Amino acid sequence: MLTVGQKAPDFTLFNTDKKEISLHDFQGKNLVILFFPMAFTSVCTAELCEMRDNIATYANLNADVVGISVDSPFTLAKFKEEQKLPFDLLSDFNKEVSQAYESYYETFAMNLKGVSKRSAFVVDGKGSIRHAEVLESAGDTPSFQAIQETLSALKG
Repeated sequence: MLTVGQKAPDFTLFNTDKKEISLHDFQGKNLVILFFPMAFTSVCTAELCEMRDNIATYANLNADVVGISVDSPFTLAKFKEEQKLPFDLLSDFNKEVSQAYESYYETFAMNLKGVSKRSAFVVDGKGSIRHAEVLESAGDTPSFQAIQETLSALKG
């Protein structure tokens, strides 16, 4: 498992505007990376809306937020629009980034193959992992308190 202090695996993925977004685009800022199994499902919607509703908190902690799933950019665009999410959703359609972050179900519910595990990472402005939480149960959500505490410590 990826651990605190390790260098975060680099990535380049398409967002919902079909623009490439890379980890190095966030150099100098803290980044919260949320992997989630599937757009339009109840727990994923609740998780990302929690981030939406508290986006000012994360901005005040010098943090950007991205959500990553194996959904297509087109599905994610509709999801982002419907939920009015003020941060990028990135498509890991080829499943490479989910695997690099060890946030990957070989087999998910209904025998679906290759779905992102729900997980949260905080990456500092130098590209090091400062918080890592990979959940085995897709019904659980990450500890938003732990994410915020990690960001507060980085700010101090």
